[in-house]
Amino acid sequence: MNNQFLLNNLRCIPDFPQKGINFRDVTTLFKSAECLKVMVDELYEIYKDKGITKIVGIESRGFVIASALAVKLGAGVILCRKPGKLPAETVQESYTKEYGTDTIEIHKDAIDENDVVLLHDDLLATGGTMKAAYNLVKKFNPKNIYVNFIIEIRDEGLHGRDLFDKDTEITTLLTT
Repeated sequence: MNNQFLLNNLRCIPDFPQKGINFRDVTTLFKSAECLKVMVDELYEIYKDKGITKIVGIESRGFVIASALAVKLGAGVILCRKPGKLPAETVQESYTKEYGTDTIEIHKDAIDENDVVLLHDDLLATGGTMKAAYNLVKKFNPKNIYVNFIIEIRDEGLHGRDLFDKDTEITTLLTT
């Protein structure tokens, strides 16, 4: 899609959090009411006819768009968080990162087999967190799972999309 208005409002911070990384700061898109509206409207057009019943927002920037889009689609919001942040019984998925392992979880009663789920996060780079979230949601056997990001980074030799099966429908608003 690469909406030029959104690209023009995306802040990039070189060498953050470490040298060689060009950090894409989506908070500049969130703070602009116009950018927020453009993102939600574009996502609504993509998903309005998919029967989405739940949107899983990935901690923490994924919560913003997940919530706004859920209102427009008439869907519920599920929070995917790091361990110890959710108060009720949870289901977990662990995954490997560059320097160790991490775990994410959602409430055990969050999703059922009648749901059509959209997973949303701000950024696709290496893909590890979203792949873990995808595997976690699959444990609930929903009717269908879609995956979405605001930004997909390809220009730095990252291939996060390759972690997913070829039949997984992945959409992004921006590609760099």
